Amino acid sequence: MQKNNYLFTSESVSEGHPDKVCDRISDMVVDSYLSKDPFSRVACETLTTTNKVVLAGEIRGPKIEKDEIINKIRNCIKDIGYDQEGFSWKTANIETFLHEQSSDIAMGVDSKGNKDEGAGDQGIMFGYACEETDELMPAPIYFSHKILRLMAEDRKKNILKGIEPDSKSQVTMLYENNKPLKVTSIVISTQHSKGLNLSQVKDLIIPYINKAIPKKYIHELESKEIYINPTGQFIIGGPDGDTGLTGRKIIVDTYGGAAPHGGGAFSGKDPTKVDRSAAYVARYLAKNIVAAGVSNKCLIQLAYAIGVSKPLSIYLKLAEEDGNKIEKVKKIIEQNFDLSPRGIREMLKLNNPIYEVTSSYGHFGRKPTNKGEFSWEKTDKVNLFKL
Repeated sequence: MQKNNYLFTSESVSEGHPDKVCDRISDMVVDSYLSKDPFSRVACETLTTTNKVVLAGEIRGPKIEKDEIINKIRNCIKDIGYDQEGFSWKTANIETFLHEQSSDIAMGVDSKGNKDEGAGDQGIMFGYACEETDELMPAPIYFSHKILRLMAEDRKKNILKGIEPDSKSQVTMLYENNKPLKVTSIVISTQHSKGLNLSQVKDLIIPYINKAIPKKYIHELESKEIYINPTGQFIIGGPDGDTGLTGRKIIVDTYGGAAPHGGGAFSGKDPTKVDRSAAYVARYLAKNIVAAGVSNKCLIQLAYAIGVSKPLSIYLKLAEEDGNKIEKVKKIIEQNFDLSPRGIREMLKLNNPIYEVTSSYGHFGRKPTNKGEFSWEKTDKVNLFKL
């Protein structure tokens, strides 16, 4: 195959996947503190295993009693749908080990005198957008998310019966001339009740593939290339089947491998942590650049040092290797966007309790809400980038 003709695969996992249960709980903690004090500092990690949840992390903000956090954890588990023998919102053993943020970290991050607020850590963050879908997301990850999201919505409405919370999806697409042409295979593994056999599971899941993916991409897909529960059965799942940890699904959370990743997870972190906020603003910039028609794809990298407010570097890559165009776009960014941690937070209004909803089905390619969620998905800066 030539370089511009290839197969590309991305995967997603449902909100009931053990790692996503942890992401949900960690982001619930972030929202709990931000709702009481928008300038709270939170770095929260969660571990789940058979009927057990453990929280650990650093906090600077209002006092929230352990019992309140534990009750909210149970509500998260209940909303996801776990009331199983091996993992139940009613009976899970929950421990919290949240403590005060290090004074050394606080000293580097806080603004004092003439010093602007610094980044909460060093690191590199990437943002990406492309014209493959209306949401300007790579098609394989977008469709992988959509299958599982539609399944979860109907499961919670009791429309999809016998399917349990833990699921994974994988979509492989053929690209010709660097554009998605068709889906060549799909893998869905979903937890189910003991009463369903494999044939029944397949009958329940196939309609969600057809709902999620436009017909033009799957009309040639053969049934033998649709793999549903290829091991035969999937009854024991969630944290009872596998231990979960916050921050282990960073490629699922972003672009499905279609763009680089700086390595930092999002969930459990307040927006002073540039792992989260700078990745959001990089997506915001990339999406507005593509929406403006500058290029059919855009990749942006930002680099930060702990305690330093401005990014150390801004890297921009467009579909076309046009140095003049790239320099023009970079100049627009530098003249119109404050990419300090405070500037990003104020621009995207990130000091609000908007994070729990981001913890599953991707942080990007989502619809902005009137609650302020997914503000980085707006295309309100398009006119700035018209060249």
